[in-house]
Amino acid sequence: MTGNDIKEIKKQFSLDNCTIDHICGCYVNNEKEKQAVSRDAFMSLSEEEQHKYFEIFKKTLTGTAGKNLIEMEFPLAEEAAGGKQAALLELRDSHLEDEALIESFYDKVIESYDTVEKYYIILIHAIYDIPGMTKDMIINEDASEGVFDYICCAICPVKLEKGTLSYDPEENRIAEKVRDWIVSDPAHGFLFPEFNDRAADIHGVLYYSKKSEVLQDGFIDTVLGAMPPMSAGNQADFFNNVITETLGEEISLGDVMAINDNVRIMIRDHSDDPEPYLMDKKEIRKVFERSGIDNEVMEDFDWKYDEVVKTVSDEDDSAEAPYVQATNVQGIKKIDIRTPDIVIKVNPERTDLIETRFIDGRECLVIAVDDRVEINGLEVHTIHRRDRS
Repeated sequence: MTGNDIKEIKKQFSLDNCTIDHICGCYVNNEKEKQAVSRDAFMSLSEEEQHKYFEIFKKTLTGTAGKNLIEMEFPLAEEAAGGKQAALLELRDSHLEDEALIESFYDKVIESYDTVEKYYIILIHAIYDIPGMTKDMIINEDASEGVFDYICCAICPVKLEKGTLSYDPEENRIAEKVRDWIVSDPAHGFLFPEFNDRAADIHGVLYYSKKSEVLQDGFIDTVLGAMPPMSAGNQADFFNNVITETLGEEISLGDVMAINDNVRIMIRDHSDDPEPYLMDKKEIRKVFERSGIDNEVMEDFDWKYDEVVKTVSDEDDSAEAPYVQATNVQGIKKIDIRTPDIVIKVNPERTDLIETRFIDGRECLVIAVDDRVEINGLEVHTIHRRDRS
């Protein structure tokens, strides 16, 4: 799903554009028991409640593509009768009016969702009449291109609000306020089917995770049956392992800086693409070659890359053929240079300010300090600036 596809669905979560017909909820306690369940016509809720649910589902479709919002495909086996994708289709087609299907869905979530917290499962059904689009990409409300019939789920932690003092009118004094259990922002959720090219794509699901490193693999496997990619952090680790295996003991500061610079260049070169730029074996090789990695070293790239892939496969038999979303590579947003006693944070666009030199027989990091320098918030004068003044 492109950013525009997601925005188009998020726009439906408002009073003016609402297409939600039914909403279901299940409050689960610490003992993994259903504490309370509900099923309502969405428009029967008060406007205040509707607004709260709109905000929850907007957040379920908010985040960085490939990190918080992850597209997953279903294996063919899950699309056959009895498969998990087939079960989701049946749930969607019921318009959330079949209590047995809803209860079965809750049971699967409770069985597989890994948490010690209380949480609230929210499930909505909606039918969006897709308006036409002109050649100039202007929506034409008078023309229809079909309907998008979908369900969306949000799983929200339920937490005890912080204690505070408030005015008690009955006692006419300031007293501790009674603490309530509050539904928090969604931690996980999904949209099924996907909305690709302004049409339903029943072969995929858009999955949401507030924390990119907590994907809830058991939930994905049991409820969705889809194939998750590596998490953003694991993609970064995979890329680093490819660098380490390829360059070995020959890895240098200059090599790492050059590789990161070229990843950023590739991101910029693909900035107009509707989908995030993904790097597979061929693309990673291209980045290394553009970074000036020695030809002799690159002769072993293929088999060393395959060794890293084999390690990933051995650790996770269900892992897809690995790829790295370029924006998940470490050093794209900031570069950390660490020794046991020093941490240096560098703007990735200014790696030219750092180099290594041998000084008095020791290899040193040299940082250009022509600009302003601050230490603990205090502006200090360098020798260069002192001489200049």
